[in-house]
Amino acid sequence: MQSYDDHFRSGEARLRFRDDGAGPPVVFIHGWTLDLEVWNPQAAALAGSLRLVRHDRRGFGHSEGAPDRVADQEDLVRLLDHLQLMRATLVGHSQGARVALAFALAHSERVAGLVLDGPPDEIGDPDTAGDEDFSIAEYRQLAREQGVEAFRRAWRMHPLMQLQSKDFATRELVDRMLARYPARDLLSTAADPASPAGAGAGAGALARLRLPALVVNGELDTPIRVRAGEAMARALPHAERVVVPGAGHLPNLDNTNAYNEAIQAFLRRQSRAAA
Repeated sequence: MQSYDDHFRSGEARLRFRDDGAGPPVVFIHGWTLDLEVWNPQAAALAGSLRLVRHDRRGFGHSEGAPDRVADQEDLVRLLDHLQLMRATLVGHSQGARVALAFALAHSERVAGLVLDGPPDEIGDPDTAGDEDFSIAEYRQLAREQGVEAFRRAWRMHPLMQLQSKDFATRELVDRMLARYPARDLLSTAADPASPAGAGAGAGALARLRLPALVVNGELDTPIRVRAGEAMARALPHAERVVVPGAGHLPNLDNTNAYNEAIQAFLRRQSRAAA
């Protein structure tokens, strides 16, 4: 399958997206330091039965603008409107799971279902949610004092970025995405609403979200993310949980077949429930 870049505008920013396949629409939202190409294996395998939409969030990949999770919500509205999609299932990975969840809480009428992959802690103290994984302040200092390449080398070694897959092309894909990450959020001196840490949704807000949801972790994801996934699955009223065998924090790359089947099975159950 050949995918082609397209662009849409949201406010002052020109954002890259790809729209592949036909079928029920699914919007894929990437995590921190990554971009839309992290979903290449899903686009290649699932475009025969699904419409797969993926974009570079503002400030990541080839999209313009400064990273901003508040603006991410409006960007998703603009993307859905641009494609004339009234509703779609959202698949969010890591920080992208937080974006997907926040969007669902604010715009539940536009969301058919949620897949939350390796989500950060949304249940704990809103002032510290996500901080346990790593220190964003230390990475920001490293990028500013030693340069973005020094940050990239250090971040590539973090457990959240470690692949279990030994496939050369998969490893090369991750390296290319990290090389494209412009680190605007780390280099900016402004207050940073796009930090990987930040206010969580809270258990009360999650309990009011009545959408079907699937919470995903890799079997070898970090203990903190596994606990966060378990807590989120308990807090969401209509959540299922799946653990992808032999996979770390990037399960869609580590075990693509199992990951794709989990998403397809979830969508099939949604379709039967809606019938």
